[in-house]
Amino acid sequence: MKAERLKLLSGPAPRRCARLSGRGHLAYPHSQDVNQRIDRTAHSCWEMLLIVVLLFHRIVTAGACLQCDRSIRNMHEDFILSASSVDEQITLQMIADQAYVSYRETSRSRKGVIDPTTLYRAKTEYESEFHRFLNGPHVGLLKYEAIEIMDKGSHILEKHLEAFIPKELCPNKCGLLNRRVMDCISCKYKTYICPAPSGQLDCDVHLVQAEEEGQAVLNCFLPWHRFLLGRPEYHYSRAIGEPDAIKDFQLLVVTQDASIVLNQLHLDEQGTYRCSLQDENGAVYYRASFLLTVEPLRLQTRQPFVTLPPLAHGVYSPTETRLVVLIVVVTTLSLAASVGFIVLLRMMINRQKEVKDLRIKRNGKHRKATTWREKQGRFAVA
Repeated sequence: MKAERLKLLSGPAPRRCARLSGRGHLAYPHSQDVNQRIDRTAHSCWEMLLIVVLLFHRIVTAGACLQCDRSIRNMHEDFILSASSVDEQITLQMIADQAYVSYRETSRSRKGVIDPTTLYRAKTEYESEFHRFLNGPHVGLLKYEAIEIMDKGSHILEKHLEAFIPKELCPNKCGLLNRRVMDCISCKYKTYICPAPSGQLDCDVHLVQAEEEGQAVLNCFLPWHRFLLGRPEYHYSRAIGEPDAIKDFQLLVVTQDASIVLNQLHLDEQGTYRCSLQDENGAVYYRASFLLTVEPLRLQTRQPFVTLPPLAHGVYSPTETRLVVLIVVVTTLSLAASVGFIVLLRMMINRQKEVKDLRIKRNGKHRKATTWREKQGRFAVA
């Protein structure tokens, strides 16, 4: 329903302008009221043409690809339908259509492609600016403000594309990169081929040193490998000694991990190791070599014990004498303290025993006195 309404609104304007004569009036006579409406129509048509020329002049140097995003198109359509009059809707539709045409044309000068990540960044930034424009106050005419916001979207795209094209589109310094990008002209995804500037697939040569019975890590990952289409795998092979041809290399392992670990190395395992990044059809995108050197273990000999000669007879050692005196004194004091503690403990035990015996004697005397009084009381009663 929205698309049919837009189509209906965008149709009449060119026909109305085409029927105007050179003086701005229709070719057949009318009343004065009709002529006034014709003058307003002519003025509106010339104003639309001025807007289109101004729009093309301001965004002819801008970026591209925003017209490929469905959410951006829906946002523009909602904005057009929110206009209060039919004439404003027609004007805004013309501005949007001319912006899309300019986007496509200017994208050719920037290779006409963009990756999904860069498109998402530009889209979210433009949507944020557009929503700020919708929610903010409108001081001037709506059509001129529409040109301003679409021009801002063009500058946003230009900023992101200028950062993406020279640095991120083809980041491979060597090797071959086949990546997925969007064609800004057709708005469809395609494969973009990035050949190496040097034209070679053999890239890096790494020197690796390890000890015998130790381990070595071989890693040939580069950041641009994650942009490759499909699921390429790393083929590791080895050539003992100095390789003379490719046939001298023997395959070790095929894995999707970019690094491997060689454990428990021996002297006969040193040589040239090669990493080759290939797809399932055998196409090679990248190669790296590792020159492994294994150093033998050092011989561990026991160090002889050094025996010091005895001191000569009569050599006086004051430190040793002082140490003996200190030990004797500490021992004597310890014994004296132990004897004193035992004597003190014995005295305390005897004291407690005496107190206990005295208490028992007092209790016996008390019981005897009580018994005697009871007997005297009985005799008195009798």
